[in-house]
Order: sequence, then C-alpha cells, then structure tokens
Amino acid sequence: MGIRLWTLRGESAVVETPSDVSAAVIDPVTAVDPGQPTLPGTGVTTDPGQVSAADATRPAEVLQPPPELQDWEKQEVSRFLQPESAPATNDESQSAEPGVTLPDSAQAETSLEPAVLPELRDWDTTVAAIHACQACDLAQNCTQKVPGVGDRQADLLIVGEGPGHDEDIRGEPFVGRSGQLLDRMLAAIGIDREQVYITNIVKCRPPNNRDPRPEEAARCRHYLEAQIRQLEPKVILSVGRVSAHNLLATGDPVGKLIRQSHKLPGTDIPVKVTYHPAYLLRNPSAKAIAWQDLKQLRRMLS
Repeated sequence: MGIRLWTLRGESAVVETPSDVSAAVIDPVTAVDPGQPTLPGTGVTTDPGQVSAADATRPAEVLQPPPELQDWEKQEVSRFLQPESAPATNDESQSAEPGVTLPDSAQAETSLEPAVLPELRDWDTTVAAIHACQACDLAQNCTQKVPGVGDRQADLLIVGEGPGHDEDIRGEPFVGRSGQLLDRMLAAIGIDREQVYITNIVKCRPPNNRDPRPEEAARCRHYLEAQIRQLEPKVILSVGRVSAHNLLATGDPVGKLIRQSHKLPGTDIPVKVTYHPAYLLRNPSAKAIAWQDLKQLRRMLS
C-alpha cells in the first residue's frame, strides 16, 4: 500500500503554512524558527526543562515549499496545532520528557540467555511469541500483550514506549488521547494510520504508566528487532524519550536528538525523533517543533 505524500519541487528557505496559522518571528525567548506555525495568540515557547533557546532554533533548511495545501489538508494541520481542551490521563506516557538519562550500559544491556529466545521467522511466529512471552514481570501484570498494528509492508514504522491504560484494554497501541493526536499528526502530512505499522519498545503495560526499565526493554528487544527485520521500513519515527533512548542507545535529551540525523544502529534505516503525543498534550507549545518534524518526515518518505 503506497503512502500519499506531497512532492517537493526545488529548494528555498521559505516554508508555507496554512492560512489560519500565524508565523512567529524568531526571538531568544520563544526560540521558534521564522516561518514556523504558532498557536494563535500564544507566542509559542518551548518547555524550559527540555529545549533551550539555542536547541529549539534550527538552521533554515534549503528546501522548496510544498504545493499549496488543499482545504481538507489545511483543516488537518489546523486541528493538529490547536491546544487540547483537557490534560492527558491514562495515556502511554505520564512522565515529563526532560531530565532522564540511560543507566550504566551493563544494566541497560541485560537480556535473556540466547537459548531461551524463540526463533522469529515471520510475522505470525513473532506475534505468537509476544503473546506467549513471560520473560519479565510486565507480562504478569498486564491485561494483554500489545504486539503492534498496521500495514506489515509499510514504509513507515512508528515506535512508542509502551502500552498505556487504553492500549492494555484493547490490545492495540496508541488508541487513547495520545493515539488520537498521533492520527491527526499523520493526517496533517497526508498519511492514514492504516498505511503505517505502529508498535512500542515494550509490548506490555508498565504499572501506573511508568517508564519501562532497562531490563524490561532489553527482554522485548528481540521482538522489536524481528518486527523491524520483517517490515524493512524505509523510515522509523521514534516518538518520545524512552523510544529514542532505546532505539539509538543514547541518553541525550529529545530536544537535541530531534535536530540530528540518525540511523538505527547496525542498519541503514533512518530514524526521525520527535516528541511523544502525550508530551504534546501536556505542552501544546511544542507542537510547532513537532510540525517541523512531521514535514521532515514527509520529505524522508518521498
């Protein structure tokens, strides 16, 4: 199934934005690139604990603006940029993005003995193994496993951190308020949820929506690697700190990782890092940065 994307036509530093989104002039306080969309009347600022003024300001990309948006596309972009009416609850991520680093590498690399790991030859074997897995305490406390969902031949793989309350009940990733925002984010760049594959670093819900522990992520790594191998995605979108730290084996802040180019270690697969939708629900001002990430993702898939 193909992904419908806009085609870029040349090179320019000017970026078109929807008519109902105002442009912010760069300011050392707001630290938003010229031409970035801002929330009307808010004077977008970044989260002070996450992204410094220098970090949030990115060099202008030498790119041609995309074609004029159609009316429905403008509506999707406008909906994505609007702040939410209520705080996020019972979602995949309740912890703040900044201020967390990886533990010692010896602890982070904890994994099962090779003889215990099942051989994951295909999708059906992988999903069955995930449902049968009892490798850590998460499996004992979750309602059900959440292997992933979507097109198994997709160009785009989206990796979150772990199931939240709603995901644990339904057995599908990103179905709560974070999932609704993720759907709007994808729609804003012309991608349907059914056109991508979505999974998480861990396949069971951590108690009280806490971060997955390093040893828990390590025991799920075998399944994630099998999914990546079977999917062979063109691009991986890493949403949030936990996802980025585990995929890239780093402890750098998300605000820094967003501005860098990455490849999945040991492969040539590009990884684009952005904020977790749950973080955007708590910090609507960061949506302006996420919008730039989405436009870059669209170019990477073109």
